[in-house]
Amino acid sequence: MRFVPKALVAAVGIFAVGACGAPATTENAPQQPPGIRVGLLLAGPRHDGGFMEAGYNGAKRAEQQFGAELAVVDQVAPKQPELERALRELAGRGVDLVVAQGGQNNAAAEVVAAEFPRTTFVVTQSDVTGPNLASYEVLQEQSAWLAGAAAGLLTESGVVGHMSGIRPVPGLKGRAAFVAGVAHTNPGARVLTNFSGDQDDVELARRVATAELDAGADLIFTMLNAGRPGVAEAIRAAGKGRQFGNVRDFTAEDPAVFAGSAIADSGVAVFRAIEDFANGGLHGGENVRIGLETPDAVRLTLAPDVPEQVRAELDALSERIVSGEIEVSTTYTGPEFPNP
Repeated sequence: MRFVPKALVAAVGIFAVGACGAPATTENAPQQPPGIRVGLLLAGPRHDGGFMEAGYNGAKRAEQQFGAELAVVDQVAPKQPELERALRELAGRGVDLVVAQGGQNNAAAEVVAAEFPRTTFVVTQSDVTGPNLASYEVLQEQSAWLAGAAAGLLTESGVVGHMSGIRPVPGLKGRAAFVAGVAHTNPGARVLTNFSGDQDDVELARRVATAELDAGADLIFTMLNAGRPGVAEAIRAAGKGRQFGNVRDFTAEDPAVFAGSAIADSGVAVFRAIEDFANGGLHGGENVRIGLETPDAVRLTLAPDVPEQVRAELDALSERIVSGEIEVSTTYTGPEFPNP
């Protein structure tokens, strides 16, 4: 599927595709001496090519910059008893700060933070707080909304897809925002939305993507981790369709398959939490939110063949989100596409 310029719906604004840069830091901020001890919990593999890897990379950047001693527990099942055990293991090592990657850790973090009141806890992609518990959230719903707006402008079939695995709150927000973005630029388009139950199963992702392509979708927004390559396999096998990625810039790696990427680099949230802790600026009870105003963390990238008219329209839409003129919807009550 190649894009060619054509008449568009009424223009509504612009989103500049920013270049990927280093996470925002305060260059002259006071540095703590080496020895900050940080524990990182990943409810999945650290090299999943997606959300967990982004968090791991953010922690590694902080390790290098602040001389942190980093302990990582990964491949933990996203179930509360297992998450609680992993959090207790990290806190029990005597670390100063525990960072749990992802909103699936909310309930477990509340329980374990109360058990270790002298340890600071952070959950990313969350809004959970407590006396020694803070949240750092990269607003992936904002870039997901822009991906939906782009899909609405680019679809030729009038049908677009969405795929994810499990249902943490940020994933549900991202799905709702994508659907709202499609409706904003193409009210007549239909969205096929699926939560398969697994973020990392390549074969399952391939089957779901094939079913959505067979149902008419020519663009699919994938909020997956290690399972994402299954969607590319389905697209290549069908000889049709394109994919919108998330978390990082997949268009730089495979622009033939990826029409765009709704970047929401949660590694920036991990980095920022460790940076704030190192500089004495992390306090329990806080909910730090990072959105499109920080393009290192949140932005939409597009493949080279996306027409300039579409880029211009998305640019203005981004500006309207940042200004508050457009409120990104984070609720969805429509039908869902079943697993094949």
